[in-house]
Amino acid sequence: MHIITRKALVDFWIQHPDAEEPLKAWFSLMKAGRFKDSHEVRNQFGSADFLGGGKTVFDIGGNKFRLVAVILYPVGRVYVKHVLTHADYDRLWKAGKL
Repeated sequence: MHIITRKALVDFWIQHPDAEEPLKAWFSLMKAGRFKDSHEVRNQFGSADFLGGGKTVFDIGGNKFRLVAVILYPVGRVYVKHVLTHADYDRLWKAGKL
C-alpha cells in the first residue's frame, strides 16, 4: 500500500516519542500489505474500527494512540488523516469532528 503521508507519523512521534516504534510497526505492516477490503485489514489489524466516510481507526501502542486513515482499496492508497492520543481522539469523537 502507498501511504500518504509518513510525515504525519513522524511529526506525531516527535511530540510523543513513545509512539515512534508502534507507528513504525504500523507503517511497515501497512506498506507491505496489499489489502483488497476491510476484512483483510481486520485480519492484519484485529482492533481496527471502521467509521463512516471510509475512515478506519487503528489502535496504536496498546491503544494509547489512535490513527485515523482513509483507505482506497482499488488503488492501494492509505491517506493518514489524524494521529492522536486516545484522549484527543475521544474529544474529537464526542465533538463530532471525526
